[in-house]
Amino acid sequence: MTPPLTPGLMISAPASGTGKTVLMLGLLAALRQRGLSVQPFKSGPDYIDPGFHRAASGRASFNLDAWAMEPGRLIHHVASQPPADLILAEGSMGLFDGVAKPGETGIGSSAEVAAMMGWPVVLIIDVSGQAQSAAATARGFASLRPDLPFAGVVLNRVASPRHDALIREGMAAAGIPVLGALPRQGNITLPERHLGLVQAEETEGLQAILDHAGAFIAAHCDLDAIIAAAAARPLPEAAAPRPLPPPGGRIALARDAAFSFTYPHVLDAWRRAGATILPFSPLADEAPDDSADCCWLPGGYPELHAPRLAAADRFRRAMHRFAETRPVHGECGGYMTLGAGLVDAEGVRHPMLGLLRLETSYAKRRMHLGYRRAALLAPLPGLGWQALRGHEFHYASITAQPDAPLAEVTDATGAPVPETGSHRVMPGGGSVTGTFFHLIAPAAT
Repeated sequence: MTPPLTPGLMISAPASGTGKTVLMLGLLAALRQRGLSVQPFKSGPDYIDPGFHRAASGRASFNLDAWAMEPGRLIHHVASQPPADLILAEGSMGLFDGVAKPGETGIGSSAEVAAMMGWPVVLIIDVSGQAQSAAATARGFASLRPDLPFAGVVLNRVASPRHDALIREGMAAAGIPVLGALPRQGNITLPERHLGLVQAEETEGLQAILDHAGAFIAAHCDLDAIIAAAAARPLPEAAAPRPLPPPGGRIALARDAAFSFTYPHVLDAWRRAGATILPFSPLADEAPDDSADCCWLPGGYPELHAPRLAAADRFRRAMHRFAETRPVHGECGGYMTLGAGLVDAEGVRHPMLGLLRLETSYAKRRMHLGYRRAALLAPLPGLGWQALRGHEFHYASITAQPDAPLAEVTDATGAPVPETGSHRVMPGGGSVTGTFFHLIAPAAT
């Protein structure tokens, strides 16, 4: 007998900054308080929100990316999770927002994921400064894609009962269900940093914030109506996803406040393939486990901890010994740490590991943001020479990148980008590689 499909919803908005994350976290906390098991997902290339989802739901959250992932991978991530009562996926940017040219499945929009999975959209709308006119926005989103099921709206930043009544009048005339109305006063604010939210494990009093969010959403949303609106359709047939093999059987993984940006689905794929992950803390001046056959330095915020990293002599010596005979790879912040030096926002240069000759600087912040496709010019551990898809988001500038390029890297339009990554072969047979983009999946196209 085919198991019943888990009903789901896509939590989205017309634009960023409208309240998606607070609604998502509040729903996860409130439904968990009711005793429901809720499986969270995050649409798009975000490595911070899934940590908050996990804290609120008690279940690991995974990314669903329609630009970087082929249909089989999207379906696999949904179908392979433990049974749940409900699925909630948090969108990114606006519901239909993506890049100009399609990738593996589409342009990377939340609407594409919701349409594929049959998840109705709950649209949160900031109604500040408008009343009945908000219905025009809602009706446009509800009707733009006839194949996309639409559950209704949650109104955010409602000024008063009179304001609420006027908006509901407009929504009723447009045939749009109102699933909740969040008052302007008493809303929840989460701490932010330049890449988005401060990481879940760094957020002081996180459980109190989640409890408040859950109580706030439960008080101002119709949870029964939201649960009843969830739906799913049979998942379409698609080819099995390309393997995402681990870089080694035993992986030394840097993990602390400076190195924590790893996509949950990547670590999950490594574990499912039988790899053992051995965390260590560079900030605590720890060495990678000597039994590991590969070392991986994820992204994070090394610029905020550059003096401590520069003074971590045990970490530096151990990394040089390790790299002589085994592969070492760094992503974004990890790549910068493998380099020779990092200049902080005050213009002070801090020596890094020196395993690559890369020099980076935050003295003049410049945002680098977007999807990346990389055709490898040298092998990566576990991945060989195949093409990869990923995402880049940082504010560092390269002042020197003299090592051999790791890949030919292009953006979502196919235009080349100068952040090619680097690679170096060590005398003892080891290798050091690094990229500014975070790996999401092997490229099928």
